Amino acid sequence: MTESASTPARSSAIADLAQVAVFAALIAALGLPGTINIGTSGVPITFQTLGVMLAGAILGPRKGTLAVVLFMVLAIAGLPILSGGRNGLTALSSPTAGYFVGFLPAVIVIGVLTALMLGVGPRPRYHVLWGIAINAVGGMAVIYLCGVIGLVIRTDLTVWAAITSNGPFIIGDVIKVVVAALVAAQVHRGRPGLIEPWRLQRARG
Repeated sequence: MTESASTPARSSAIADLAQVAVFAALIAALGLPGTINIGTSGVPITFQTLGVMLAGAILGPRKGTLAVVLFMVLAIAGLPILSGGRNGLTALSSPTAGYFVGFLPAVIVIGVLTALMLGVGPRPRYHVLWGIAINAVGGMAVIYLCGVIGLVIRTDLTVWAAITSNGPFIIGDVIKVVVAALVAAQVHRGRPGLIEPWRLQRARG
């Protein structure tokens, strides 16, 4: 490979890493407002799930996952970048560990489904209503599932009590789901190509 041919590939890799770093920083920044604790389960309201949704919906399964992995690794390494100034070790040792762990499968699900959505039709296009549904599946259902499993394992809550403990967060999470889809639609309209549609990945593979 010639130097001229390797230059675009190198520039693309640098751009990808920059996007990963920016979204990892965004997720951390969304933890600065802190947490709001309601109910008896000890599960806090946090804006960082919005950052996870945005990472998957804007960067897709590969870069979005890398952004969340980078954020989680830094948190587990001891940086107080989780809401409320907590670090990853504190989160993993708490009854709400499942919600933190759920960030990873959530961004993967959102990223994969978004890439599939962009592959529907003659040209890639982000559909807001589909985006809302995708963000709800990954950003709510997946994270709630992981959180419920963690609560059942770490506390004396029954499965039903753990499930219903998510009730107070539904309205806020629905708002985050919609906001993430609207923002992603605007970003993809202005910067097409951030996510390679799944059908193009399969054709190239």
